[in-house]
Amino acid sequence: MFRIRKEFHFSASHRLAHLPPDHQCARLHGHNYVVVVELAAETLNRDGFVRDYHDLAPLKAYIDGTFDHRHLDEVLGVPSTAENMARHFYDWCRARWPETSAVAVSETPKTWAEYRP
Repeated sequence: MFRIRKEFHFSASHRLAHLPPDHQCARLHGHNYVVVVELAAETLNRDGFVRDYHDLAPLKAYIDGTFDHRHLDEVLGVPSTAENMARHFYDWCRARWPETSAVAVSETPKTWAEYRP
């Protein structure tokens, strides 16, 4: 199996209001997010790619226009956890690129959540 990954960045605020008031994530705060999309294929296309990285430009535009410097609680419609964001970005990517195999989201350099069906 061939796998490629591409990384995207954005900054946003959120608040996990369903958590107890003394939980740090219940307070308004922000992160510098990293989103990594992975695509996989058993064979390469005629150009020798799983998919041309340039084809992923719509994801950058979507992230920049919808998520960057936004309040995620107003964007997602579900609790703005890294897990829910990974699933959201996976579904968005899979609808456009059937080779999408996973999406990972990082809120900090030491924390990652991944959605992989």
